[in-house]
Amino acid sequence: MDLGNFLVMRQELGLLAVFVVLLLFDIFAGETRAMRWFRPLAIVLFALHTVAGFFCCLPEGSAFGGMYITSRLTVLMKNILNLGTLVVFMQAGEWLRGRETAIREGEYYVITLATLLGMYLMVGAGNFLLFFIGLELASVPMACLVAFDKYKRYSAEAGAKYILCALFSSGLMLYGISFLYGTTGTLYFGDMAARIDGSPLQVMALVFFLSGLGFKISLVPFHLWTADAYQGAPTNVTAYLSVVSKGAAAFVLLTVLVKVFAPMTEQWQTLLWIVTVSSITVANLFAIRQKDLKRFMAFSSISQAGYIMLAVIGGSAIGMTSLVFYVLVYMAANLAVFGVLSAVEQHSGGRVSLEDYNGFSRTNPRLALLMTLALFSLAGIPPFAGFFSKFFVFAAAFSGGFHLLVFIALVNTVVSLYYYLLIVKAMYIMPGDAPIAAFRSDRYTRVSLALCMAGVLLLGIVSAVYDGINAFAFGL
Repeated sequence: MDLGNFLVMRQELGLLAVFVVLLLFDIFAGETRAMRWFRPLAIVLFALHTVAGFFCCLPEGSAFGGMYITSRLTVLMKNILNLGTLVVFMQAGEWLRGRETAIREGEYYVITLATLLGMYLMVGAGNFLLFFIGLELASVPMACLVAFDKYKRYSAEAGAKYILCALFSSGLMLYGISFLYGTTGTLYFGDMAARIDGSPLQVMALVFFLSGLGFKISLVPFHLWTADAYQGAPTNVTAYLSVVSKGAAAFVLLTVLVKVFAPMTEQWQTLLWIVTVSSITVANLFAIRQKDLKRFMAFSSISQAGYIMLAVIGGSAIGMTSLVFYVLVYMAANLAVFGVLSAVEQHSGGRVSLEDYNGFSRTNPRLALLMTLALFSLAGIPPFAGFFSKFFVFAAAFSGGFHLLVFIALVNTVVSLYYYLLIVKAMYIMPGDAPIAAFRSDRYTRVSLALCMAGVLLLGIVSAVYDGINAFAFGL
């Protein structure tokens, strides 16, 4: 075996090293007092891994006969996933100190890293076999995370629904991949693209592949599991599922469509047009009706997935850059919202409904302001980062000739602003008979929220970020 193959996979090896260290620490520390150092160790090690990903230059190349491919763009995407995971880790402390979860703190970090390793393999795959292995490595442990609060009925139910939908979508996708293999005789992305001719079997393969990945991204009509899973899962896990998992799946979708299905561009653009309009519109209409804020954020994430598809549909370098930038901005804003939701839930006995936030600004003005700014960013209000991220995905779709699609998305932006303002109204205008009492979060949570707020305020203003992504990934 050529050991040089593993040198190309330095990011995966670094993540695996963090995984092994934390696993061994959890095993040998057990229930001793040494476990109090587990969380700081996990955060420090993963932070070092994240920083190393930005400063350690990786050569572009391939491993294992082209099954694994690394490029500047894949490295950048993995680094962004690392940032999101680090923030999620920092926000998990108060929840993990609970009576039912304290004993399983090590399990949470180890399982989360396992899902992230699967996403790494998905992003770096140059072959459908490695892609599918990465997909399952990301999906199966994720079901364990969704059902982590196993003593709560909604969490167990959410885990069951997630695993059933994940298995169905994986089977559907595998069926489509088998059609591709049967008609092309290869599983390699590059070789497959040269043998795609748009035959009926390949059209069916495209439909099955989009359907399978549509479940992972929560696109309409493959979204039915999302609201229940988001509501039942621990809030910290919901944040991870809505940001990191969705970002990795969207990136992989664009990569496969461009690399494999390039000869069938017209077909997959038609399918994506329908899915994008449906996702944005349906999710916005359902979000208006929600009273539980976790279900509310579930439909918000479905809508945001539709906006991400605007970057995908063009299939261009501009679209890829816009997608990466959108995921980065969406990560900052969404994790800020979920960070506040999680902190409130832990300090108020599990209050997560919209009415619970009546008068929230009077008792916790700083958190209310932070949540307001994050919601404004999600809605795309200038000068926050969300405005610029939406502008870039609109520009990518418009340059591809999808003028009507961009117009529909713009109209839906007004609708999304309305339901985001419902939360702002509750916090600042609606009187609360029993508002959430003032509290102070732990140090890690405060740092994570500060990082998210910096992203919301600065990513849009500092245009060098978008230009930097372009220059780093494509030399543009």
